[in-house]
This record gives sequence, structure tokens and C-alpha cells, in this order.
Amino acid sequence: MSHNDDSLYKIRHSAAHVMAQAVMELFAPGEVKIAIGPPIEDGFYYDFDLPRPLTPDDLPPIEKRMRQIIAQNHPFVRREVSAAAARAQFADQPYKLELIDGLEKGGLDEYGNPLQEKPVISFYLDGPFVDLCRGPHVERTGQLNPAALKLMSIAGAYWRGSEKNKMLTRIYGTAWQTAAQLEEHLHRLEEAKKRDHRKLGRELGLFYFSDDIGPGIPLFTPRGEMLRHQMESYVRDLQTKYGYQHVWTAHMVKEDLYRRSGHLENYSDVMYPPMQDEELTMRLKPMNCPSHMTLFKEMGMHSYRELPLRFAEFCTLYRYEKRGELNGLTRVRAVTQDDCHVFCTEEQIESEFALALRLVREVLNTYHLSDYKIRLSLRGEQGKYVQDDEKWAKATTALKSALDANDVDYFVAEGEAAFYGPKADFIAKDVLGRDWQLSTIQVDFIQPARLGVEYIGEDGQPHTPVLIHRAVTGCTERFLGVIIEHFAGAFPLWLSPVQVMLIPIADRHIPYAQQTAQRLKDEGIRVEIDARAERMNSKIRDAQLQKTPYMLVMGDREAAAGAAAVRSRDAGDLGSKPLDEVVRMLKEEIASKRVVMRAA
Repeated sequence: MSHNDDSLYKIRHSAAHVMAQAVMELFAPGEVKIAIGPPIEDGFYYDFDLPRPLTPDDLPPIEKRMRQIIAQNHPFVRREVSAAAARAQFADQPYKLELIDGLEKGGLDEYGNPLQEKPVISFYLDGPFVDLCRGPHVERTGQLNPAALKLMSIAGAYWRGSEKNKMLTRIYGTAWQTAAQLEEHLHRLEEAKKRDHRKLGRELGLFYFSDDIGPGIPLFTPRGEMLRHQMESYVRDLQTKYGYQHVWTAHMVKEDLYRRSGHLENYSDVMYPPMQDEELTMRLKPMNCPSHMTLFKEMGMHSYRELPLRFAEFCTLYRYEKRGELNGLTRVRAVTQDDCHVFCTEEQIESEFALALRLVREVLNTYHLSDYKIRLSLRGEQGKYVQDDEKWAKATTALKSALDANDVDYFVAEGEAAFYGPKADFIAKDVLGRDWQLSTIQVDFIQPARLGVEYIGEDGQPHTPVLIHRAVTGCTERFLGVIIEHFAGAFPLWLSPVQVMLIPIADRHIPYAQQTAQRLKDEGIRVEIDARAERMNSKIRDAQLQKTPYMLVMGDREAAAGAAAVRSRDAGDLGSKPLDEVVRMLKEEIASKRVVMRAA
């Protein structure tokens, strides 16, 4: 959380302090070393260096003590102090002393984040507990609602997020204004557990992770690959319809290209180490734009009449994500992007943005991810950005103008831009109300000039094109993780890896099922036969557990009539239907991309 005036921010920040006091009182004086305790989305945490590991059994006593502290109704009192006074207060707290050093130097705040100016050092006191903190808090501990507070889990966390530092104990909690809000939040969490894409991915046989392969690199089964293929084919077909041309570039690139583009300077922390090929230094490709710009150049000098030129590619990139940040499909090290780069003139930025916007909206609406907001991500004071104020100003003005011209509502976020330019990021809500940053449209005046990309203008002179970076689903793996949870694994018919399961009642019905399967396959419908020696009801139950959209049951009557007893995952028993009618029904639903959402 970042809105310091938000009431929930104050509640959760205050709850973190109360929790820290409660934990310190579990142990003997001086045994607990405290680190930081910020509010976060939906809750708070605090990091501790403890004399023993905590277990879930420790949480109820901590909660009980927190309620007692709340009932004491201590005021939260702010006090500004000198660095010397702060060190005296926390003489036996090494993590606080490190934070005080950072505050005194003016480089880092109490959470280790860069500061623009030297801060004031301040304490917050509530009863006997004192913490190094800038606030804000509620006025008194009694303003926390004990019925709307719960400790959630215990985890390990490296001090300041670095694997070189000591592992601390992190306790997560959540706090709300009312008990009803807490219950609603806990319900959402329970529903999220049921929809966890890692769990459903295994149950539905879509993908696996293996120690033999390595962390962050998923293995997709035939069903999982079919799901990926359907997702990517849908976007590919739409891109072709919208005038994008598909290209392919390799997985390795000379390091020097990334040095010239600026990626090596600004992106090296997520690039894999170099590989030496005699005198050449090669890198696994972590991004695609330099390759597309090189392709543009190698195709010969382009005329302004050829612009805009739109290159699209489903490319697998390799990024060194820290192990602690890997999370199923939503954070991996092998990342497949639906990447696109548009080479255009400045005058074409607005129309190209509008085209990309229509494409993004069509895709998100198809997946019922139509509740989204757009973040205008701008350059901040801190961070790695190419220093070219004039081009940054032009790119920012162009992107703002494109947003305004297309009547797009957006909010501004400083410091979220790419190192080469501003972005319009699409943040969509799933069925559980969680935000996911998916699509992006970026305007880049910097990289093409650095790589010498040019076209011949109407005046017969060389000019540098503007580069628009665009991704619709962003990352195939991450988007797949999102939609598994969004649909709870019950994919719409057009997307399902297996669209129809044929269930012969007895062995004598298998030949008819095989004939039917071939008929459906000829119509482009993905089908499997459950020919196991199991009872019909068991086969139906298993197909339902696999969230197969349709089951066609076949016995003597159906075989004789050229029909099937149709069961729908979403609508139940639809009765017996002739195969011609079944095929027509399925093809119409596939073509419409109809979606039935399951309530959270």
C-alpha cells in the first residue's frame, strides 16, 4: 500500500506495530531483534530475528496479546529525534541501527527504499513500545477493531530482500475496519486456494515443474500445450486481421547489441551470464526489441510509404528472476511474450495507439477481463532511465495525447516507466477482484536512434522512426496462470484443451465412439474417448472433475440412432441429440467464444 492518508493504510500500519509489541513480549527482554513492519495490500507484516523458529501454534497467543494491547487504548505518539538519540534508543537492535544509518546519510528510508531528500528521523510510541517510523497511524490502539484482525501465516524473508543477508521470520496479518470485511476477505482467500493455478495445473494435467529441469521453467503436457496454442493462435489471428506481420528471431544475441540499445546498462541484473564463442560474447535473449530493430535494418532501407511496419512475435525470453520471487506460472524464468514492435512516424503514433487499444480491448473482453484500469507509467526521479530529457518529453506528450484522443481514463504512476520510455499498462481485475498487470503499450523515441534505425522520409532524407512496443496478454505463462484462476480451470469451450469427452457405456459401444470421435475431429473439435473398464457414472464424474465442457454418453439406443446423450459441464443433462445437431451446437459455441463465469 502506498496511500498514506488511506484509513486502511493507517489501520494496517498500526496493527503491525501492535503485533511487533506482542511478539517481543513472547520472549525474554533483548531476545527479539525487530526489522521492519509495513502495511501491504490487504494486510501487513513484520520481520523478526528470533531465538527460535515460530510455528502456526504461536499465532493464536500473539493474536490474543494483540487484542489485549488494543483494549489498553494507548495513543500513537510521534516524536522527531536526532540520529544520536535514535541510536541510543535502539542500541541493542542491529537492524534498526542499519536503518538509522541510511536515514542519516539521506540515501534510504526505513524500508530501504531510495530517498529524494534527507528525511526527518522519527519514532512512534504506543504504550511501552517504540518503533522507528514515519507513520501515519490511527490515533489510538483502541481504534483498531479486534474482530477485524487476523494473523495469517509465517514465512522466511531475507533482510532487505537480499540472499546475502540473514533469513528473518516474517509474520503476515490482515486488518480491516469491520468483521464483515474480514470475513469477505477470508472467503476470497479460500476461493483463491481452490483456484490456485499451481494446484489446478497438476489436477488438470496441464503443466509441471521438475527439479531435473530447474526452478522457474515449466514443462507443459499435451493438454497444457494445446491450451497455450489456443491462446496464442487467437491473438496471432487477431494480429493478422489488424495488420501485424509475424516474424521470428533467435534465442541468443551478441552482447554488444544490448550494450548499444541500453539494456545491458539498465537490465543486466535480470540477464543470464554471458556465453563465450571464441571472440564473440553471446547472451540468452531477455527482451525482443533490439532483435526486431536489427531485422528492420537488415531488410533494407525503408520508405515512409511502408510505415507503419508492425512486427509481431511469440518469443521465449530468459530472465534471471530470484528464486524467492518465482511463483508457479505467474513468475517464471522462461517467458513467452506476445511481443510486437511498430515502426512509425510521430504523426502515426495516435492512430497506431488506437489500433493497439482496439486489439487489447477485444482480447480482454473475450476473456471476460473487461474490468480494467490503465496506468500511465512515467519516469521517476529515481531508477534506471536513459538520460535524454527532450525525447522523454516527446514520448510522454505523445502517449498522453494518444490516451486523451481515444477517451481513455487513466491514472499516473511516477517511476513505473520502462528505462527507454513511458507506458500505458492495462491492469485487469479477475473474478476474485484481484489486479493483474497484463497488456502494455509503450512509446520509445530512444532505442531506434541508439541502434541507427532509419527510414527515408518524404523529403528524401533519412529519419529515425518512433518505436511502439506492444503486448496484448503480456506473457503466455503468466496469462495462463491468471486465466486458470479466473475460470477456476473451467475454460470456455473454444479454449478447452479437451472440448468433448466421449463415454461409451460398454465395450460394444467403443466402435461407435471411435466413429463419432473421427467425425468431431474432422469438424475441428478436440475430443477424447474414455474407454476404461469403469462404470458410466464414474466416467462422467471424472470428466466433470477434469472440467470437460461436454460429455457425450453412448449406448445401444444412441448407436442405433446416430445420436448421443449430451451432458454439459455448465448446464447439466441436455438429453439425447442427433450427432448433426451436436456438431452444429458445438461449432456455434466455439465460434461465438461464449463464456460462462463461475461465481467466486
